[in-house]
Amino acid sequence: MKRLLTLVLLMAFVACQQEAPQINVSKGQLASKTISDYPSTLSAWGFFEEPLSNLKAKKELIPYDLISPLFSDYAQKTRFIKVPKDSVINYQETEILDFPIGTVLIKNFHYSEAQLGEARIIETRLLVHESDAWKALSYVWNEEQNEAFRSLSGASIPLELNGKKGQKIAFNYSVPNEVQCKSCHEYQGKMSPIGPKARQLNHKFAYGFKYENQLAHWEELGLLQGLPAVDKVPNMVNYFELREDLDLRARAYLDINCAHCHRREGPAKNSGLYLTYQEQDAYKIGWNKPPVAAGRGSGGMQYALVAGEPEKSILYHRMASLDPGVMMPELGRKLNHEQGLDLIYQWIKSKKQHE
Repeated sequence: MKRLLTLVLLMAFVACQQEAPQINVSKGQLASKTISDYPSTLSAWGFFEEPLSNLKAKKELIPYDLISPLFSDYAQKTRFIKVPKDSVINYQETEILDFPIGTVLIKNFHYSEAQLGEARIIETRLLVHESDAWKALSYVWNEEQNEAFRSLSGASIPLELNGKKGQKIAFNYSVPNEVQCKSCHEYQGKMSPIGPKARQLNHKFAYGFKYENQLAHWEELGLLQGLPAVDKVPNMVNYFELREDLDLRARAYLDINCAHCHRREGPAKNSGLYLTYQEQDAYKIGWNKPPVAAGRGSGGMQYALVAGEPEKSILYHRMASLDPGVMMPELGRKLNHEQGLDLIYQWIKSKKQHE
């Protein structure tokens, strides 16, 4: 009996080891991945040193950030890239950099002690470049903050933020399920990253004691090829930077928060409303453009953008709404972004004399 029990325990131990191996992603491994092939815990990927909650990346991970980040209910984010050994990223001017198969993009969502009363990591999202597309994985952190577990179905997490005026802001933070991820990450019918474009990465970042351009740093490491002179690389403004041109700030905000859907290659292409940073057609950006389908989301208004009148602009109306049947973006937020709303309001208001 004792021998049988020992055998059962040994088999269980081996099974657990097989379920959560240290992942070393390569082209070969990703040729035929299925849902069950990926580990159930974040620690099994081996990205971070122990304790896991410090999010201290191992040396093969490259940290990065974006000039104008996506709003996600005021969550702070840390981002990393892991590129397979002996592989390189190819430069692309306007779209996502051409990452090699096996690349993993890692994004941690967390709040500070000032925001919540305690520092807390909420989720870690991975985008894995498989052989034919990208795969999205969501890992939800436990209350002990010592592990994050994969969640195919997403999660709703009650949180209470500290407001600027001392008030408490209660809401349910939403972790998207893995099917919902594609609704924002779709490009030409396939899953794709949103943020790491040249125009979003073309600025300085602190690498230890060095503070240098991210793209130039990656080229220096041998991770990026085809990079032109940095002054020839497209550049986006930081929408928080008040010294920058108001029009460019608003366009940067719409590009990162809306244009992953509202573009010719995105899931909202049939709307005819295109909000990429490089779009030049005023009508397609929304000025005096009626909606394709005037449903409840339009609020009874006639045009996406009305110069000088944010209160009559569908785009602003939907951004300001928290009604699930009206709000835009539809996913990724439960709160209004006050700074973003104010920016778009001022932008529309400023157009009165020009439109």
